[in-house]
Amino acid sequence: MKRLIRVFCCLVATTAAFTPSQPSVVSSTYLSSSYLDGMSAASTSMMKPASYGFTGSSYGNNPQQQQESFGASLSVPQQQQQRQPASSTAAAAADDMEFSFAPASYFAKEKLVSKGPRPTADWGTPADASLKLCDDGTFRAGSWYCTEGGWPSSDKGKAVTEVFYVAEGYGSLDDADGVRHYFGPGDTVIIPKGHTGRWDVYQPIHKVWAVNAHDNIEERGQPIRIQVDRYNSLAPHFLTPTLGGNDPLYGQTTLSNSAGTSSKTFYNVGPTQVGAWTSEAGNTVQVHQGKRAWIHLLEGIVVITNAATGVSRRCVAGDTMVVPAGWCGYVDVIQRTKKLWTVAL
Repeated sequence: MKRLIRVFCCLVATTAAFTPSQPSVVSSTYLSSSYLDGMSAASTSMMKPASYGFTGSSYGNNPQQQQESFGASLSVPQQQQQRQPASSTAAAAADDMEFSFAPASYFAKEKLVSKGPRPTADWGTPADASLKLCDDGTFRAGSWYCTEGGWPSSDKGKAVTEVFYVAEGYGSLDDADGVRHYFGPGDTVIIPKGHTGRWDVYQPIHKVWAVNAHDNIEERGQPIRIQVDRYNSLAPHFLTPTLGGNDPLYGQTTLSNSAGTSSKTFYNVGPTQVGAWTSEAGNTVQVHQGKRAWIHLLEGIVVITNAATGVSRRCVAGDTMVVPAGWCGYVDVIQRTKKLWTVAL
């Protein structure tokens, strides 16, 4: 009997230890503690979802495993297969409406281009590698990897606004006054143009990023602050239903059913907006005039169709897409979906 009581007490204690924490505004000190716990796998509430495409030592998706997991849901819906390209007049401008697309495997670490060790490092031997997906002169996207170490950032200030999603690893960014912002897997980090401070990488970091090279420093506060948004802050109850077809990601839209979409814009400064977008399975979103956007799929499966060409892309968790301003087409939600997005106005 005493043995049974001890087992019961252990089970209760274990359950309590793994109860997800409630999202809230937290200090850098709390984040430091959370991420140190995360390094020993004690904290899971901030991590990227299990379905996310970047896993293990290689970030490639396994089509066979996806087929076993999702079955027939991976197939493109019949209505999608029947879509036709736009008129010849619209098709003539199709070259300007092309999407840039990268599956998770495109950014596998072994495919990144080495940039060598950082010459300004003051601890460790940080060496980084990167790979660009696209660049229109102002808006660009890609992936970056770096080993352990730390270095001060340029005193001239960051030349662009960068948004990145942490696929793996732990690190921190300091502001000019020494305030430290910790981040880890599943976090979204925003470095505004003009920011100065330092980088520290505690475990090798692999991130996917988008950059907006706008003209002016838009942040008015001093010093300019890093912003870190944890994955659990994108939970459904923190998002707002999209009303009236005015979608913060896709602009003016028409929905196929009443399930609707939800979104949250958590950064909106000058010409840069960052947010999350979700939709239930079965939705078809018709985009009439989309915004120039970087989209990183966090959960689910969607098919995005370019109406100018009739070309469709099936996207799964871990995939990245960049769409041009003014694009029109369809977003078919095959499996409940969550996206991270950045819009460059």
